[in-house]
This record gives sequence, C-alpha cells and structure tokens, in this order.
Amino acid sequence: MNVDHTLASLAELRQFDAILDARSPSEFAHDHIPGAINCPVLYDDERARVGTLYKQVSPFEARKVGAALVAINVARHIQEQFQAHPKGWTPLVYCWRGGQRSGAFTHILRQVGWPAQRLNGGYKTWRSFVLTELAQLPQQFNFEVVSGPTGCAKTKILQALDAQGQQVLDLEGLASHKGSVLGELPRTAQPSQKMFDTLLLDTLSRLDPKRPVYVEAESKRIGQVQLPDALFEKINHSPWLSIHASLEARVDFLLRDYAYLFDDPQLNAQLERLKVNCGQERVARWQGLAEQKDFATLVSELLTEHYDHFYKRSLRQAQAADPTRVFTATDLSPDSVNSLAQRIFLNQLQRT
Repeated sequence: MNVDHTLASLAELRQFDAILDARSPSEFAHDHIPGAINCPVLYDDERARVGTLYKQVSPFEARKVGAALVAINVARHIQEQFQAHPKGWTPLVYCWRGGQRSGAFTHILRQVGWPAQRLNGGYKTWRSFVLTELAQLPQQFNFEVVSGPTGCAKTKILQALDAQGQQVLDLEGLASHKGSVLGELPRTAQPSQKMFDTLLLDTLSRLDPKRPVYVEAESKRIGQVQLPDALFEKINHSPWLSIHASLEARVDFLLRDYAYLFDDPQLNAQLERLKVNCGQERVARWQGLAEQKDFATLVSELLTEHYDHFYKRSLRQAQAADPTRVFTATDLSPDSVNSLAQRIFLNQLQRT
C-alpha cells in the first residue's frame, strides 16, 4: 500500500511553521483556519475565468490557462513572501477539498526543497471538525452568565473581568454586533456564520475548563449570526447573575456607548426597523426626538417602551432569582463597571 507523505491531518496542524490557504480571497474572507495566510493560486476573477472555460469550451483549455495562472501566482508568492525561509521551513497548504490547487502549490514548494504538505480533505475537513467540536466542547465549561436589561453595561463588565484576569467569552465581540436591532457597529461587517463558528471554537479551545467562564446572556441570534445549539443550551442552563441598574444610569451609559449612532444621518432609517414590534406612531415619535436631538428622551423611551419588554419576554429571569446573585448599580461609569466586575468575581469565589 502506497502512503502519500505529502498529506497531513488536522491533528498535525501545530507541527507546521505556516498554514497557507491556497483558495481565492473571497473564499478566505468567508472563513479560514485561524492563523492561515492567504496565498491564492487563483484569484477570484481568474477562478471565474477558468471555470467559464471549463464549462463553455473544454476542460483541457481550462487546465492550460489555469496551470499558467497557478505557476505565475505561486512564483509571486515565493518571490515576495518566502525567499528568506530556510530549507527546513515546513508549510502546510490547503484548498477547498485538498485537491488540485493545494496539490499544485505543495508540489512546487517541495520541488524548491521545502518539506511542504497539504491538508488531507482541505477546508471541508476543517469545517467538519469545527461543527463536531462545537457540538461537544461547550459541555466542558462552567459558565457564569451575566444578564440584565439593555444598557446595564454587560459587555463592559465582561471586558473588565477579562482585564482583571478572568476567563471571558465575548460573544458580541466575536459577532461584531451589539445584539440589538440597532446593534450594528460602524464601518464593521459581521463575520460569516462559518467564520463566527471558527472564532468561537478558537476562543473556546484557549479556555481552561477548570476555571469559570463569564459570558453574556444572549438571544440565539446576534445580528446575522447564530449561536451553535450546544452552546446556546449550555448557557441557558448555567448559573445566571443579574445586573440591576437605574434607568438614569442606563440612559447615561447608552448615550456614551452608542454615541456614534446619534451622529449617524441614517438613524431615522434604522429606527424604521422597530415598526414591526412598536408600530408606526411610536416610531414616528422617536424619529421626531432624533431630529430634535433629544437623545436622552429617545433612549429612555426605547428602553422603557421596547427593550425592557422584549427582555422580560425573551430571557429566563428565573435563572437570576437568587438575591445573592443580583448586583445593583446607580452609576455605570468605567470605575463603577470595574467595581461591579470585582464584586461579581468575589461573589463567585465565595460560592466555590
């Protein structure tokens, strides 16, 4: 039986000096193995051109054009990125299925003298691994779930816990979204669902299951991405703690945290999204407040007339019924948030 020594498995990833993604830039942007470098053997327009030739002319003509483009692109990568690497440099190459693109790249690198290998099964093997791990890994962790209505600075509390050396899973940070209808971040696109899954797995794999992990109570969907079922269920069945802050403190905090939104000329258009749940008349009033730049009243009404009702309906308040797990705040300034984070951690220590 012949053994292909150019093939490597996912279990061997850490043995390589570099991971080279031979797919097109758009494929790479959609999702990729953490730490991989995009070195396309065919760029998006080139891939489309070769595919069109394959379908409309013949596979032979497509392969001739494709081979020339692959040779040019690989030569450029070697010249621009790999010239300084010694003979012992060990790259791992992958493409979509671990076939022609990564095979051609690996062959050229090995002809140079580098002991390059390609990932058996390519990206598809990686994606299968991610889904399998996300169905199992969440069960290993003890989550401490930070809950509370909109404007309680939950994400800031997580960031403070992280700065204080605690383990944190920042779901909104990974999703590049604040979780609410108006939660889009300025000039920041959300990752694809596949990339979000990869980021989740990469983060979870770095955490210590023997220590608690603080996470914010979230809906199943954060913007355009969804939490994996196993993680969502584990969070919902983990111990919850609740942040109780005054309405004034929450309004003040949101005016600071969403300052970019109040400067956005598209604010009224974004408020339109609330019509389904809040009705045309109420949304028109809020749009009027925005035009008058009465943002304090706008935020206060959004909280009391929309977000608080939604919170009570959608999140499991019974999880935070224990009064020893309720943390009150009349101020959500950075110093107060740091103090809240310390109180939360000390409370957790007392219970262990």
